[in-house]
Amino acid sequence: MILEVADIRVLPGHQAEFEYAAQLGLTTVFPKAKGFRGHQVRHSIESPERYVLLLEWEALEDHTVGFRESPLFHEWRDLVKAHFAEPPHVEHFTLVGAADTRDALRDQPFLFM
Repeated sequence: MILEVADIRVLPGHQAEFEYAAQLGLTTVFPKAKGFRGHQVRHSIESPERYVLLLEWEALEDHTVGFRESPLFHEWRDLVKAHFAEPPHVEHFTLVGAADTRDALRDQPFLFM
């Protein structure tokens, strides 16, 4: 699994319109792409014009070739590009470790020293 991280800056005052357009694209365009597994959209607390889009792909080429070189990419960009303050910064990541301690720590007392 590959994680695509897109750091997006939107124009001031375009947050609601961007969120609507992004959700529309993420639920109608991306699911048609080969290898697309899911997404999350995060909105910055400190920087109101900043979003981080987290997209899961089966393989790097599913995004860089299969999606980016398809009409789906242009369909996605047509929905959101009017709201970009600058081109998004995009990088791809592999998982090297993970943990979910919510269940493991739920009933454990915390010790403070």
